Amino acid sequence: MQANKLLRRLAQTVAWMVAATAAHAQAQPQPTPQSGGTLTYLMAQEPTALISLFNPKVENRNVSAKVTEGLLRYDRSFKPQPLLATEWKVSDDGLRYTFKLRRGVKFHDGSDFTAADVKYSILTQREIGPRGRITFANVKDVQTPDAHTAVIVLSKPAPYLLRALSSAETPIVPQRRYGDSDPLTNENSSHPIGTGPFRFKEWVKGSYVVLEKNPGYWKNGQPYLDRVIYRFIKNPASISAALEAGEANAAINVAISDLDRLSKNPRLAVDDSYDEFLSNVLFLEFNLENQILANVKVRHALALAVDRNFIANTVYYKRAQVVNSPIPAVLSNYYDPSAFHYPFDVARANALLDEAGYPRKGSDGRFSLKLAFMPSADFKRTAEYVRAALNKVGVKVEIIDGDLPTFINRVYKERGFDLSVNGLGRLFDPTVGVQRFYWSDGIKNTLPFVNAPHYNNPRVDDLFRAAAVETDDARRATGFKEIQGIVGRDLPTLPLVTVPSALQVYQKRVHNLNNSIDLTAGDFSDTWIEQ
Repeated sequence: MQANKLLRRLAQTVAWMVAATAAHAQAQPQPTPQSGGTLTYLMAQEPTALISLFNPKVENRNVSAKVTEGLLRYDRSFKPQPLLATEWKVSDDGLRYTFKLRRGVKFHDGSDFTAADVKYSILTQREIGPRGRITFANVKDVQTPDAHTAVIVLSKPAPYLLRALSSAETPIVPQRRYGDSDPLTNENSSHPIGTGPFRFKEWVKGSYVVLEKNPGYWKNGQPYLDRVIYRFIKNPASISAALEAGEANAAINVAISDLDRLSKNPRLAVDDSYDEFLSNVLFLEFNLENQILANVKVRHALALAVDRNFIANTVYYKRAQVVNSPIPAVLSNYYDPSAFHYPFDVARANALLDEAGYPRKGSDGRFSLKLAFMPSADFKRTAEYVRAALNKVGVKVEIIDGDLPTFINRVYKERGFDLSVNGLGRLFDPTVGVQRFYWSDGIKNTLPFVNAPHYNNPRVDDLFRAAAVETDDARRATGFKEIQGIVGRDLPTLPLVTVPSALQVYQKRVHNLNNSIDLTAGDFSDTWIEQ
């Protein structure tokens, strides 16, 4: 009895200590941001442009969002928040989006930000933006009733539109600087002017980009940093060494194999948060014009022969997760992974290949395939694993190498591949991100990263068309779930694992490195460094 009393008293004491500790932690004042300093940030890949208006590759987005802003930003649940737009309203029929624009905002050259800049940016994206051609396909006009009001007018509803207006995805550029020039060759791509917290200073190709504090930024007292320097170092091992030596404050593209070691460094922190805006995933794509791969039993067999957990745990050192649907789980209303159930099962894979009419032929195996991969050290290791895994079920694989232009030409133009290990962004809505994986229009109108398998299913096309203009979210969800069921069974592409494209290592004295759902494509407006 006495023992029970002691145990109860001990439990009460422990509970009190835990509560007191939690209360003390909550009561501790957060550190006050300090102004000044230079943030040196390392990247392996150099941007091809400093504005992401017409090329939204990751490196372009990351720099662009510090200089040029969008109408909205988003929290981690995709809820829109004010940025250059302070208010917005959608008409009941979904055909008019009215934005009230922030007053007193100026571009870095001193000119006023107005509705004319919004109109130019969106209509130009609609014409020549690689994703804007999909996102803004239903935009009929952008009306500007006054300098601080922009009304996007649609011919058909676009229920995903409010998620497409971030700084990196739809940057608002100064219309007067472009004038009548060709937007693709305008100097604003390499010497950008925006409204963002940082101004462009210098770009030394092959070496670095320098951004400086915008003293006239509309957020009073921000940014805190005086300067941001992006340095380009191709060798991931050299990036790790620079971080350990204190030569840089933060970096992306760190070798995944170095992360455990770097995480033990008392001065450094590792952030492997998943970029849910881009939602990048590694896919295994099947060229359906290959008569062997046109057999769905063969595709199912190859999927069963690949251990996706091995890729996540060994190739990506447990920094990736297995993916079971082309639609990201963060879009929970639309997500249904049930049709992508392909557990690692070599025996079943062998049986399916036999049923498909491809028995083993001694040492020659069953058949041979050519595998292309998007250039990346991690993608190459994945390709090498896929080759080894398929060899175990009698399929011989030849890996074909090449740089990015070679890969794009080989897969999307020449069709000189059988399998492809490809990285694709699922983005913020299935109409914008996922539709292109399966859209039959990509067969006759070839574009990079659009339907590499040359999959053609009229029912899937019809469902995507309907979802693109459906304003009732429940009906959209029904359509997207039917799509997942069909493409999960047809399997033109097999989702493998998440790609940790926003993985960062940074000094612990760096605060607030990310401030939006798109992580590395935030704006650094509230980033600061303990001096």
